[in-house]
Amino acid sequence: MPTILVIDDDTAIRKLLGVALKAAGFTPILTDKGINGLAQAATHNPSLILLDLGLPDMEGRHLLQTLREWSNTPVIVLSAREAEHEKIMALEAGADDYLTKPFSVGELIARINSCLRRVDMLTPSSNPSIISDNLHLNALSHTATLSTIPLKLTPKEFELLRLLMQNSGKVLTHTWLLKEIWGIGYQSETHYLRVFINQLRQKIEVDPARPKRIITETGIGYRFMG
Repeated sequence: MPTILVIDDDTAIRKLLGVALKAAGFTPILTDKGINGLAQAATHNPSLILLDLGLPDMEGRHLLQTLREWSNTPVIVLSAREAEHEKIMALEAGADDYLTKPFSVGELIARINSCLRRVDMLTPSSNPSIISDNLHLNALSHTATLSTIPLKLTPKEFELLRLLMQNSGKVLTHTWLLKEIWGIGYQSETHYLRVFINQLRQKIEVDPARPKRIITETGIGYRFMG
């Protein structure tokens, strides 16, 4: 049974999520503070984390940044902050998805299942290695290196890079990428792609401001040049 860590200081939401997650076949771990959440993440290595941004002891984005220094566990942010810039900052800090409160429990469970499925799908049955010059990606071990130096990639960054490299030279549309990586219902969330493409460029491009590997096809999508 996948373990889901919930970090939220709202008692009612924690109770609701605890019941809903158990009913959906998950094992919930509930905590109300960021420092406790980091400790639980290190101790239990959960399958996924549900994170509120407004915690009493630390800002959720700071927790995300700290977590990403040593963990690539998928994180779905649950927050009452609706502004697009809040979503972008959370994604830039390392979140994989963002759901605004109040939310439907059914939609949340669907997003959790989708995220976990896509992490599992990263393991291929054959030919796991993709090589482009000094950039090497291994889909079996979920690792990537640049000039033999390991890259620290979140699950979504890894999946996006894998799709781009597997389709080297092809234009991949915004809609197709969003559907493949986040699932149905995300086709209009182009800011998700902007954030993750920018993060990948920071990690694999010599000059992220003048990318040579991940090329923007204006108004259409992106192309990987192998």
